[in-house]
Amino acid sequence: MACFLVSATEAVVVTAIEKGVGTKAAKDSEAADDAAFKVPIRSKLKWLSNMLWGGSVLLAFEHVWHGEVVPWFPFLTAMNDPGDTSEMLHEMATVGVAMAVLITLVWVGMCLTADAIAKRTGGKMQKNTKA
Repeated sequence: MACFLVSATEAVVVTAIEKGVGTKAAKDSEAADDAAFKVPIRSKLKWLSNMLWGGSVLLAFEHVWHGEVVPWFPFLTAMNDPGDTSEMLHEMATVGVAMAVLITLVWVGMCLTADAIAKRTGGKMQKNTKA
């Protein structure tokens, strides 16, 4: 019913952190040694942000398709009835949190894999200048 709100909330927080890290990383990158290749944290946060936003948008579309989200107040049909509201909150606490945690764990795996590849290649990979 509203499980996509958990991922969307995490996406908002990650995007804010990414923007903050991006301004600090731009200042630090000038002083950094370019000899060793390393995937910047801003790029890693961008990966997580994209995964969370993409999943949230797809889930929101699915909920609109099934009539659980409507374009009029209170937007979530489960908020019309107190019984449905408790069911919605339970779904957010179980399914929504589980999906957000799974996405974050997949991201951690991606980061570890990217770091292992960068270490194995010894900095011979080209830097991705788009971040």
